[in-house]
Amino acid sequence: MISLLQSDDLLKRQSYYEASVTRPAQQPSLDGAVDTDVVIVGAGFAGLSAAIDLAQRDFKVVVLEADRVCSGASGRNGGQVIVGFASGQEVFEQQLGMAHARQAWDMSLKAIDLIDRRIAQFGIACERKNGYLYVADSARKARALDAEMDVMEKRYGLSTARAHGPAVRSFIDSPRYVASAYETRSGHLHPLKFGLGLAQAALGLGVQIYEKTMALSMTQDTGVTLRTERGQVRARYALLAGNCTLPALAPRLAPSLGARIMPVGTYIVGTAPLDPALVQRLIPSGAAACDNNVVLDYFRFSQDARMLFGGRVSYSARTPARLGKLMAARMAAVFPELKGVSVDFVWGGFVDISMNRAPDFGRLGQNVYYLQGFSGHGVALTGLAGQLVAEAIAGEASRFDVFSRLQHRDFPGGVWLRTPSLVLGMLYHRLRDYF
Repeated sequence: MISLLQSDDLLKRQSYYEASVTRPAQQPSLDGAVDTDVVIVGAGFAGLSAAIDLAQRDFKVVVLEADRVCSGASGRNGGQVIVGFASGQEVFEQQLGMAHARQAWDMSLKAIDLIDRRIAQFGIACERKNGYLYVADSARKARALDAEMDVMEKRYGLSTARAHGPAVRSFIDSPRYVASAYETRSGHLHPLKFGLGLAQAALGLGVQIYEKTMALSMTQDTGVTLRTERGQVRARYALLAGNCTLPALAPRLAPSLGARIMPVGTYIVGTAPLDPALVQRLIPSGAAACDNNVVLDYFRFSQDARMLFGGRVSYSARTPARLGKLMAARMAAVFPELKGVSVDFVWGGFVDISMNRAPDFGRLGQNVYYLQGFSGHGVALTGLAGQLVAEAIAGEASRFDVFSRLQHRDFPGGVWLRTPSLVLGMLYHRLRDYF
């Protein structure tokens, strides 16, 4: 049976994002002992964001990456820069009250501002574009979409342009959708170009990044020691930002955290370049889009006129058979005019979700921080999360603690039984969405 990490590696080799960048020379692997102020496990958006903020505060920072920079979820996701949280606001309202729920929402807006500020500050060319479409494919889902957008506008000031019935075709030329809501706060970008830009910014600030360096064990006392195959890092603080691969790579790093997240496979196809006139007609605004089904589809056009169509999630940690054909069929159901177009890329990988889909940020003792449970909203939220950890390490923990106060439950059945339990649950939701 293919393991989670092996399956992840097989899929990322076919990524459109990897094919459309030229990576810089690999950073060296750690060989020997290093002392630093902060050691970070994971060179994705969260780890790199924290490294940048910490370096700007004059901390010495070391980043350990088991593979290459942004080789995990940060470098191959849908590229959708989305305001808010996968859980919605209800979790925050129920657990923290309206004042803190509003504070969390406002921070999610600042997360998007942070992306744009870093793009400008560091000159990152990553195909950033504003515009986002929420779409519904049934009358029941249309009512749910309207109800959600009514709440978001009334309580949080999120303004959307709504459409129903034939009017939807002016926003997205698809026979599938019966309602839509369009907003310009969210949008999309090329995630790997953005991540590689963050890495270069971090290096320019003096951050040491060690690639192909897996963290194998951690000990805590007055500081933190992380050991690798050929070395170790001794630091005052540590940040664990390895997404769902962290428990699989080094379960001794954080044994208490693994049961609170679930690795979920999500997959994307990239077509050959299309006629620009067709691209303009199918989504005139150039927005990214996502439906509101439980098992959802998400899609957008790339800067070189390819349809990047994602979905077909897997909760079994196994890549579905005939993945390219399945994804192409889903794409054609949304856009019949794309039936039969050439699919040049099929890729995917695993992201982490929490039980309630809210982010899970916290501390292990006094000097180890962790970030997990981004649940599909990580492109924007990871940058904010890294910044919040940097603030907390610098002694300003009030914003971090808004999130650390959220309560999270383990998945039923623990690490071994959570997968079959969730597979059965998602089968129910697929059938419900279908009928």
